[in-house]
Amino acid sequence: EVQLVESGGGLVQPGGSLRLSCAASGFAFSTYAMSWVRQAPGKGLEWVSTINNSGGSTNYADSVKGRFTISRDNVKDTLYLQMNSLKSEDTAVYYCVKYISITRGDTPQGQGTQVTVSS
Repeated sequence: EVQLVESGGGLVQPGGSLRLSCAASGFAFSTYAMSWVRQAPGKGLEWVSTINNSGGSTNYADSVKGRFTISRDNVKDTLYLQMNSLKSEDTAVYYCVKYISITRGDTPQGQGTQVTVSS
């Protein structure tokens, strides 16, 4: 059974930082490109970032470029998102997903982790 368990969210002030983690199990993690997506209150899913299976290639939404860094550990089967210089508009539930699930329009499988940026 595929499991994706996100953690690391919380309440942070504008300008602060958080590091999200996603523990993967039930599939060959190292063979999949992985992504982070987010859903702000009352809005649809928004793609945030993607990393290829080896970790050698990354892409970011313009809204987070230069502030967020995606990475992965294929030994620990874990995906990360380092978020710096957080803004109120980054407030959302963050999900990790297989990149292929984005192209299929699938609903995220995990429970997500809430990030709230507020003073």
